Amino acid sequence: MARAIGIDLGTAYSCVAVFQHGKVEIIPNEQGNRTTPSYVAFTNDGRLIGNAAKNQASINSNNTIFHAKRLIGCKFHDPTVQADMKHWPFKIVNDVDKLKILVEYRNETKLFTPEEISAMILTKMKEIAETYLGKKVTEAIITVPATFNDSQRQATKDAGVIAGFNVLRIINEPTAAAVAYGLDKKISAERNILVFDLGGGTFNVSVLKIEEGIFEVKSVAGNTHLGGEDFDNQMVAYFMQEFKCKHGKDLLQNKRAIQRLRTACESAKLNLSSSSQASIEIDSFHEDIDFYSTITRACFEEINDHLFRSPLESVEKALHDAKMEKSDIHDIVLIGGSTRIPKVQKLLQDFFNGKELNKSINPDEAIAYGAAVQAAILTGDKSENIKDLLLLDVAPLSLGIETAGGVMTALIKRNTTIQTKQTQTFTIFSYDQSADTVAELVIFDKENSTKQTETMTTSSKTQFSVDIKVFEGEHSLTRDNYLLGYFTLSGISLASHSVPQIEVTFDIDANSILNVSAIDKTSGKENKITITNDRGRLSKYDIEYMIADAEKYRKEDEIQHECILAKNSLESYCFNMKATISDKKLTDKMKVHDKNKMIDTIKDTIKWLDINQFAVKEEFQHKLKELEKLCSSIMRKL
Repeated sequence: MARAIGIDLGTAYSCVAVFQHGKVEIIPNEQGNRTTPSYVAFTNDGRLIGNAAKNQASINSNNTIFHAKRLIGCKFHDPTVQADMKHWPFKIVNDVDKLKILVEYRNETKLFTPEEISAMILTKMKEIAETYLGKKVTEAIITVPATFNDSQRQATKDAGVIAGFNVLRIINEPTAAAVAYGLDKKISAERNILVFDLGGGTFNVSVLKIEEGIFEVKSVAGNTHLGGEDFDNQMVAYFMQEFKCKHGKDLLQNKRAIQRLRTACESAKLNLSSSSQASIEIDSFHEDIDFYSTITRACFEEINDHLFRSPLESVEKALHDAKMEKSDIHDIVLIGGSTRIPKVQKLLQDFFNGKELNKSINPDEAIAYGAAVQAAILTGDKSENIKDLLLLDVAPLSLGIETAGGVMTALIKRNTTIQTKQTQTFTIFSYDQSADTVAELVIFDKENSTKQTETMTTSSKTQFSVDIKVFEGEHSLTRDNYLLGYFTLSGISLASHSVPQIEVTFDIDANSILNVSAIDKTSGKENKITITNDRGRLSKYDIEYMIADAEKYRKEDEIQHECILAKNSLESYCFNMKATISDKKLTDKMKVHDKNKMIDTIKDTIKWLDINQFAVKEEFQHKLKELEKLCSSIMRKL
């Protein structure tokens, strides 16, 4: 049976896992690392993903893309995008109201959506899993921050489809981590746990009740723009100012220098989790000036103090929404690499009045671990330790429609357990007679139905249409919330003796993805409509085009890889033969003519290699065949 995998698609690093033989296995990449940088780089030679992309970021900063997770499901003019753009060396553009990333690839200017970049990372994780399992992988669960909105979830699912997956489900990261913790601890008796998930780019907190294999999420809160990358940004700004004070030089236009500084700051941040001081050493940093400095843990904590404290507000909110006190929490589970920061741990422990924090599971791997378990369950794995496991997650944000006065009327409240289906009946508050459209809706009230009928039936028109606008968010007015989309319901009856009743249904599935329908009950006509795409998401055509494009890039990568192997084989053979003919015992048996012919041919081949680095695979193979033929014929004479 083909295995389904679990993927933690992270802002900074991604991780993939599989459940097989009754246990979870975290899958290492080709370097043996259990996490892979969420980086994609474009060069004139080809495309790089993961470690190879990150390793060359400082010399190719304009074309090395990272933090795609902070862009997915967003629009160019979103405030968070505009704020993040200041920190990135690569270029973000607004292309026909769609956010895209501009790169130079194979001497051409290319535009990629965040979904395409994320799909490239997912494809890399897919390849890592396929190499490990020795078979094709087509099904996956992908995790997202608990506070991702509908648009971000849909876009993540689209990325999975572009990568060639049947996305079984999109699940929340802290929920997946809770599964990992629950299985690791073999929890059976009822326990309330708080998952504190601070990663590279996002922060989530979830409160769950675990009992006899049922994982019930009680509340979620967080910030999709808070994590290790923000701490790095604070350090980068700090050292840029220090360099300016010391040398009178502004680094703002030197993207390569800033990228090198960012890499050094990330390393220093990691060191400060175990040391009281870390060094920054960058040779020829800017205009041939070397930059050497140090930062203490105390200084690091001071420049990030406001960021370190901000998660506690979300913790308080999550407890309030779950109707729990601090003392009701049995376990506080730390997830995400940034929870290794001592100050973050101290602030959280102090908040819980000194309660011990649980660090028993690997914070970098727990999310992929839980996702792999859920993937196994959804594909019918009946292993004893997971067969009775059930996840009950929640909607992270309220979902509703706009009613009279621009009011947000929620049909599904925040932290409602999903899957769920909620229905509410509305009627007409006002309408535009000249345009035959309903201007405003209100909740249907039977007691006032007579008065409403009199008001609405003064028109000679009997058929109207209504725009139903769907929003997501917690503000009382829709203008402050997030428009997911809208649709038009036509043929609403305004017959003289009835009040129009429009029944709106919100149906949210296990992926937290929403469908909305509406029925005109008065006329007896039923008209069910799904939300149209009004958020700049990808159309079916876009996705199909990107799948084809992704396959094209995959084939290009394959050709490039085969070419590199052919080149390496030729190079390796040259140097092996060179070493062979330097063995005096062997060459003494050779004729001088044969020896010189071998030496000259090897020299010529090495010279050809230097000049023809970008030759095609067949050329390298032809050269190798010719050289092998010559060398073999001479060696056979010995």
